[in-house]
Amino acid sequence: MAADLAFQLYGTRQAEPASRILKAGKLTAHLAGGNLRAISYDGVEVLRAISYLVRDRDWGTYDPTLANLAVTETDTGFTVAYTARCNGPEGTVLDITAAIEGTADGAMTFKGTAHSITGFETNRCGFCILHPIVGVAGTPVSVEHVDGSIEDAELPDLIEPWQPFKDMRAITHTALPGVNVECRMDGDAFEMEDQRNWSDASYKTYVRPLALPWPYRIPANEPVTQQITLTITDSRAALDDRPASAGNDAIIRLTPGTLTGAMPAIGLLITPEEAKASLAALRQSDAPKVQDLLFHFDPIAGHDARAFIAFAEMTAVHDGTTTLEIAVPCKGPLDGELQEIATWMRAANFAPNAIMVCPSVDRQSTPPGSSWPDCPPLAEVYAAAAKAFAGIRLGGGMLSYFTELNRKRVPGENLAFISHCTNPIVHAADDISVMQTLEALPFITRSVRAVYGDKPYRIGPSTIPMRQNPYGSRTMDNPQGNRMPMANRDPRHNGKFAAAFAAGYIASVLNAGLETLTLSALTGPFGLYAGELEPVEEGGMRPLHAIVKRLAELAGQNWQAVTSSAPDKVLAFTVQTTAGGIAWIVNLTAVQQSIDTMQLGLSSLRTHLAPFEATHIAIQAAKGTT
Repeated sequence: MAADLAFQLYGTRQAEPASRILKAGKLTAHLAGGNLRAISYDGVEVLRAISYLVRDRDWGTYDPTLANLAVTETDTGFTVAYTARCNGPEGTVLDITAAIEGTADGAMTFKGTAHSITGFETNRCGFCILHPIVGVAGTPVSVEHVDGSIEDAELPDLIEPWQPFKDMRAITHTALPGVNVECRMDGDAFEMEDQRNWSDASYKTYVRPLALPWPYRIPANEPVTQQITLTITDSRAALDDRPASAGNDAIIRLTPGTLTGAMPAIGLLITPEEAKASLAALRQSDAPKVQDLLFHFDPIAGHDARAFIAFAEMTAVHDGTTTLEIAVPCKGPLDGELQEIATWMRAANFAPNAIMVCPSVDRQSTPPGSSWPDCPPLAEVYAAAAKAFAGIRLGGGMLSYFTELNRKRVPGENLAFISHCTNPIVHAADDISVMQTLEALPFITRSVRAVYGDKPYRIGPSTIPMRQNPYGSRTMDNPQGNRMPMANRDPRHNGKFAAAFAAGYIASVLNAGLETLTLSALTGPFGLYAGELEPVEEGGMRPLHAIVKRLAELAGQNWQAVTSSAPDKVLAFTVQTTAGGIAWIVNLTAVQQSIDTMQLGLSSLRTHLAPFEATHIAIQAAKGTT
């Protein structure tokens, strides 16, 4: 890919390492960075990944350089071997030796040994196995435990807040009729977590139970060996033993669906740090006319009365509603803390239409086995907020992610709305993993609805860069603009990738009946306008700007679902506006996609979508489907 095109698409000229496709009979896998992805049998994905990972004390993932890589391929299988080194703090090192083998009978092993001459601190060292979610959620599995017992169960459909399975030795699921897949894990006790909590499109089986202390230390000169064995049993008759054809159709077909609803209001995040730049941007003629401005206020971060003066200036030039999200310190009497904030608001003549409160400490995750931090009962927090901000719509939930809301379910009976965020780079930041998080969003929204019913529901701000890290002491600085998990800046936010991700995001959550969706800030590293503090005129607009601006114009209009024959590549929906029907179509991939839109009744037939293209096309009135 040419450097200029790569920059337009990804916001960086740094290319991801190319994967290598390994084949053994009907078994295929992509080798990338020493790990296996898209492990498929007969064209059907059976595992999303098998990875050997090392994480630091903040759950950041080491990215060691491979050495001595040797790949051998034959007519009947393949072998891979390599070594790698992780350089930890204070001169500590961890060396990894890996060996992979695949055979034509549907078997594969992945063995890894970690050895340190210094001793090495880590939160996790070993294998992670990812099962896909689409078509697998809610289906039967057989789990063999460490003690040899067998549990017949199902992979969760609604998202489990805690581990669905513990003390695992093996798990078997059905990939397609007549094809069973056993994944056996030796060398330690494994357990599974529902990674849809973090919007990952997978169930993750990982080594070392979270109930054990972390971080922990791998002793010097004591090797640790683990092995994953994949065994595929194909009991189909020989006549039914055919190469995969489903999903290989080069043309993606879009057909009208049956689900309908109203487009959500669109919001933009405003922080005190970006208030000056955001005000300048809001005054621009090309600023999106969003329905809501979401103002962030965090006393622990040093925000004080001056923030409300800046917020009030912005409300004066904004035609829509405003929401204030407060990270409540909970360091003293709740009435005193919240009344002080209310006094500052009144003094600045800042009167938001809604307020969302969340204890500051609840932004930090409480993993299994951890002690819940001190925090007043949420009912008391909400009561104090209702008293301090009488007459203002009061919402609750989490300023962090769905994970935290799922683990600490808030008492919603007296709340006007429920809110949470998502982030796609918690565990992985490669392009495919980020785009795949869109698959998890319908499961997230359905899980929220299962708990809170038809309560008004908001999501956001949800951006590719991470604004806060509930799982460690900090977000990761990213001065080189790498694809990095938990990074507070992400190069793809500057490219067409982010625009396609945002269009795919709203297509994935429409059925949730959201009240408001916030996909970006106005300025700064999460913003529609490039640059942090420089004048807007010098910063320019990111591709995401056009998507958010157009979505804001569609707020409140009726949408209708569209079914895609390849939803991992192309998503779509239609909207009925006063000017007629519009089809929104987005290419989630970095390659051109051919599409068949005849059943949507487009007035301008489009047969091709460019990489990460998000387009909207008029629908003929005679053939309108919305």
